[in-house]
Amino acid sequence: MEEHSVIETFEMKLNESAKDFLRETAKWAYFLSILGYIGIGFIILAALFAGTLFSAMGKMNPAMGMMGSSFGMAMAVVYLLIAALYFFPVYYLNKFASNAKAALNTNDSETLTTSFRYLKSHYKFIGIMTLVVFSLYLLMFVGMIIGRMAFSV
Repeated sequence: MEEHSVIETFEMKLNESAKDFLRETAKWAYFLSILGYIGIGFIILAALFAGTLFSAMGKMNPAMGMMGSSFGMAMAVVYLLIAALYFFPVYYLNKFASNAKAALNTNDSETLTTSFRYLKSHYKFIGIMTLVVFSLYLLMFVGMIIGRMAFSV
């Protein structure tokens, strides 16, 4: 017969104030995710307008040649990539909020566990993106120092 320690058989229970805090957190997370989806829509609109605007500018100024229209396409692609990158943390936040609301309404611990899995994914994505951005800043800083030293000689 296997023996289970007290820690292995411990099951956490949420009191009413913890449920209220989680319910309010889910409401705010849902609100922020809706704003995030709206922001993604604006980014996609900006991608469409940026591509059109820069393409038209390239056609109006013959000195720019093909650079104007290709720059418009490049800007549109960059904006679409930003929208795609922004979609995932917003999606994870939305899934956390909707699953947390459902779990608290039905008192279902499996759905609550799923909601926390989405919250973990949200913060993991944000953390990785923060590390990537800081690494890019560091590379740019080092590049500027090296460039400054190379041109000062």
